[in-house]
Amino acid sequence: MPPEIIIRKAAKEDCPRMLELITELAVYERAPQAVTVTLPHFVESGFGPNPVWWAFVAEEDGFITGFALYYIRYSTWKGQKMYLEDIIVTEEARGRGTGCKLMGAIIKEAQEKNFKGITWQVLNWNEPAFNFYRKYSASFDDEWTNGMLDF
Repeated sequence: MPPEIIIRKAAKEDCPRMLELITELAVYERAPQAVTVTLPHFVESGFGPNPVWWAFVAEEDGFITGFALYYIRYSTWKGQKMYLEDIIVTEEARGRGTGCKLMGAIIKEAQEKNFKGITWQVLNWNEPAFNFYRKYSASFDDEWTNGMLDF
């Protein structure tokens, strides 16, 4: 019998494990060198006096096997929206419903906070992610191109 999956709000003490999962995701997305955030910065950004991100973690037998991290973005047309930065489930825990439970927590949070929707990005080659989001009747926009400035 597989262990019970518990979804809860992330705590400061979860940050080291969350960074491990971020690195695992970066390897999967073929960019392990792109993770440059430090643990102190990550902790301060989520649990300092002015947090800019919030998250839910998935635990099995007290071990974090996934998380969903979001922040608030503002649409001048719609108002506040949730931006789902990452939903990560470690490879060993996939296929047991962890991602669906995390997505359910994110949707509930967005509804409770009266956000006007949830947005996210998916790499164009990540078909498993597209299939996951299609379960929620998500739409994908081919019209807009991402722009960025890195410093």
